Amino acid sequence: MDYLQSLNPEQLKAATTTEGCIRVVAGAGSGKTKTLTARYMYLVDQLGISTANILCVTFTNKAAAEMKKRVRRSLPDRDLGRITTFHGFCVGLLKEDCHVVRYPTTFIVLDEEDKEAMLRTVFEDLGITSRDMTIRDAVDYIGWRKGGRGYVKTLIGDPEKLSGLAASATTLKDKVMYRYFYEQRKCYGLDFDDLVYFALYILEQDRPTREKWQQRLEYIMVDEFQDIDKDQYALADILSGYHKNLFVVGDPDQTIYTWRGADVKFILEFDSRHENVQTIYLNTNYRSAPQILTASNALIDKNRDRLKKQLTAVRPDDRKPLYFHAKTGALEADWMTANMRALHEAGLPYSSIGVLYRAHYVSRAVEESLIRNKIPYILYSGVEFYKRKEIKDVLCYLRMIYAGDDISFLRTVNEPRRGVGRTRIAALKEFAALNQCSLYDALLQNLETELFRRCRARDYVRMIEKYRAIYDGMDLTDLLAGVLGESGYEDMLRSCGEEERLDNLAELKQAIYDFERKAGEEVTLGNYLDHAALFTNMDQTERAQAVKLMTIHAAKGLEFPVVFLCGMSEGIFPGKRANTREKLEEERRLCYVAFTRARDRLFLSDAAGTNYDGSFRYPSRFLFNAEKENVDYAVPLDPDLEERALAEIRRTEDPSDRPAQTSELVGKRVLHPVFGEGKVIGIPRDQEGVIVQFETVVTPRTFGPSAKLTYID
Repeated sequence: MDYLQSLNPEQLKAATTTEGCIRVVAGAGSGKTKTLTARYMYLVDQLGISTANILCVTFTNKAAAEMKKRVRRSLPDRDLGRITTFHGFCVGLLKEDCHVVRYPTTFIVLDEEDKEAMLRTVFEDLGITSRDMTIRDAVDYIGWRKGGRGYVKTLIGDPEKLSGLAASATTLKDKVMYRYFYEQRKCYGLDFDDLVYFALYILEQDRPTREKWQQRLEYIMVDEFQDIDKDQYALADILSGYHKNLFVVGDPDQTIYTWRGADVKFILEFDSRHENVQTIYLNTNYRSAPQILTASNALIDKNRDRLKKQLTAVRPDDRKPLYFHAKTGALEADWMTANMRALHEAGLPYSSIGVLYRAHYVSRAVEESLIRNKIPYILYSGVEFYKRKEIKDVLCYLRMIYAGDDISFLRTVNEPRRGVGRTRIAALKEFAALNQCSLYDALLQNLETELFRRCRARDYVRMIEKYRAIYDGMDLTDLLAGVLGESGYEDMLRSCGEEERLDNLAELKQAIYDFERKAGEEVTLGNYLDHAALFTNMDQTERAQAVKLMTIHAAKGLEFPVVFLCGMSEGIFPGKRANTREKLEEERRLCYVAFTRARDRLFLSDAAGTNYDGSFRYPSRFLFNAEKENVDYAVPLDPDLEERALAEIRRTEDPSDRPAQTSELVGKRVLHPVFGEGKVIGIPRDQEGVIVQFETVVTPRTFGPSAKLTYID
């Protein structure tokens, strides 16, 4: 019971309230993971619920791994496979029930690079160039078309029908989409969107499967509920439809992913969409100094769409956030690096410092100053570990042994070089299309032909076939070592002196060893490939002793002893696109997330100048939202600058409260500071702004939505 004794009263209530629909509003740094873990332990340890009957979904693999680690300290021998992400759970459901849609259990999970590789093949076959369409355009269009979920019935149908749809499509985008569907169906590949959509389709269409999962999952817990999208919301609702035990944890003040489908209303309106909801607030913050919390509370209180709460600090007083307004971006960066060096000389490791910003381009001046001052740093915008070429190549070798899909084949058959170049690949594609088989099967059937006898394709086939016959009985680490050696891949890197890439392969070996050690009986090649496809992580160099630079979105879920939040200028943060109240409130939530990443010290800064559209860069409204008495100013703001900034902010503070730009404005009287009084006589063609006829001028004038017009009737 030690895990309960360390909880505060609100955490204890959340951990031990088990029946019905429960919403926990957990503020930043309030011990959310600790509470979630304690509740899981309470269900298993005190109520005796089997772990097989509890689903706990978190937003990231990192969060799921952390929770499993904590639970295993007390329950070392339990299967914790249902502490996972939404996508991880859907993979498990599909492995068990994909027969409903006539898919094999050996379906493969396609990551972003797989999707792009498949689309490059489609582009090549259709003769599409970047002038016609980009890969990114195709990915976005297909994702948008999949959003309605109606495509699932098409994708699970006859592959020949998909081929016919591609041939008869009247637009290039649809032609590409249906060919992509055809390639997916051919190798039974599911991308990230498909995992959730297929799971929902099966649950909605097949009553026995739905009832089986509903009855099996007696308790459902959803972490980071403010970040889920409508499909994940539907999944949680369906799965909890029998026992009605749905426990959600989140913070509406940290909803920052609306651009990928999150909606703050899911958590705000949870009590109106479910029966007999209990709401528990976790308002005690264990992370940040009181002065940082005071500024954070004042900032977020300016939002309208939220559940009112005030975080309370338990830590002793420290210092207020420190703000600096610089004349130039270079001076802003130099102020930051001077403070970093002073902190480091006082004993703070550089790795304890996080530099956050709204967009990556803001980091340029900071990087230049860090380089000049010889301060080590890591920029978190590089290639993630599992997306690096050598890692992806080796995983595709393993996937060839397991599934033999075309994507993995094309990636591995000539890497290292075996003479299977463009001509031979084209021949295999032609044979595979005529005989309705995979490219690997096409190679098997053509090994003795004149074209393939003259290359080293036989060595490749010999290695794949050898390990296909024995991999089930091998440790994954031994399988990896065998593949790296017999494929020649490791020798290729060694002969080229690719030390960094060899180090990455060593890290992969360690990752597979860790997976085997933790997964226990769940260790199979298929399970590991699913794990690797779903896994995303920050760059492996995060352990280095260096300042960490990243966007605020990337910092979600992290914390630092010291945070520098730079680029706090109107037009940058909030950005120009925050032109509605809803968008502005999301920007403010993003700033709140940035503030609450800091444990001990928070530094805020901006620089004068102009934005790309020529507008002047005033200090951000978020600085003023935090209230002047809660922030120390390194240099007092010029009173005239402050007055002009506040006037500009007042003018744009709540864009949605301005009169709607519709035909209803026609006929209204307005006052302009130069032209005087006039009347709205029309709306521009783009529906932005108004057309006004003034008494002082002969012809009408057209104004944009930011014009200084006062409506007087």
